[in-house]
Amino acid sequence: MDFTRDEGQDAVAEVVVSLMEHEPARDMELWPRLVDSGLLAVPLPERHGGDGMGLLEVSVLLTELAMDAVAVPALPTLGFGVLPLVASAPESVQAQVLPEVAKGTVLTAALSEPAAPFIDKPETIAVTSGKTVRVSGCKIAVPYAEQARWLLVPTNSGIALIDADAEGITLTQTPVSGGIPEYTVLLDQVEIPADYLWPTGLGDLHRLALASIGSVADGLLKGAIILTAEHLRTRNQFGRPLAQFQAVAQQIADLYVVSRTLHVAAASANWALAQHDASQQHRERTDDDLEILAYTVAAELPTAMQKCHHLHGGLGVDMTHPMHRYYSQAKDIARWLGGASFRLDRLGARCSST
Repeated sequence: MDFTRDEGQDAVAEVVVSLMEHEPARDMELWPRLVDSGLLAVPLPERHGGDGMGLLEVSVLLTELAMDAVAVPALPTLGFGVLPLVASAPESVQAQVLPEVAKGTVLTAALSEPAAPFIDKPETIAVTSGKTVRVSGCKIAVPYAEQARWLLVPTNSGIALIDADAEGITLTQTPVSGGIPEYTVLLDQVEIPADYLWPTGLGDLHRLALASIGSVADGLLKGAIILTAEHLRTRNQFGRPLAQFQAVAQQIADLYVVSRTLHVAAASANWALAQHDASQQHRERTDDDLEILAYTVAAELPTAMQKCHHLHGGLGVDMTHPMHRYYSQAKDIARWLGGASFRLDRLGARCSST
């Protein structure tokens, strides 16, 4: 195993860092600048006008963006959309969708149903009739559904690519902690072409989504700790910086340990998933790594963010201070994963079956 970034990953990181240094926006106003920078073309195959890179480069991109807690649809577009399409979608679908991503088109995926995060056996129904498929069901916690051009929707017959403007779709915006919009999506006999439904790829969709969420979580915690450490270094109480108090130093040290643990879990899972090894043993090990990553994010990330808030004092909840962006996004992605108890049950089931 070698988790060291190569030249391609370093180049992606440098572009992101440079962009963030020169652009003040941390919301959708940043999206056009990402398009202009060419970053959205990083994972697109060369035949579709992209750079032909893959998961590891996307992981770097997402981590670097998350270090500034930006609220843009990079995670759903690249991690939930482009990577799964490249992995399993028919070439006709890829040719239709992927070139549009480089122009700024937003993609997303409906990974969960009511009371069923990352559902393995979707209750959403796809019925084929000739050259048409009709999709019906309910999906929850779908990020950027209203802003997206296409949605990847797992069904009982495979993954469906659905035009977000199709008749029969009802979007209901749901409350969130941060600035990433989220929707419940009701599908009522939504018609799509038959070739927009393919029977395989749900496992890959879930794996790539988990790996991408882990990369975002890694960046969020890194960024929050940098922000917190700077506050402790410059904020004085009783005539000296907060960082010099032993209790404060111990807490920031604990946060560093959690951050390094999360980074290793994310790097390991992404590296394993990016390897071209089709063996059953490798797949099982990769799934173990992903479940460990998902549990680590759900269990440790919100708690670590709470500690960062505590170390900031009242400043941490000030809306003019950036700390709230990190904490709110962390809470939302932990909820997308189903929470710590759900992920512990999933991880325990894997341990008991081996």
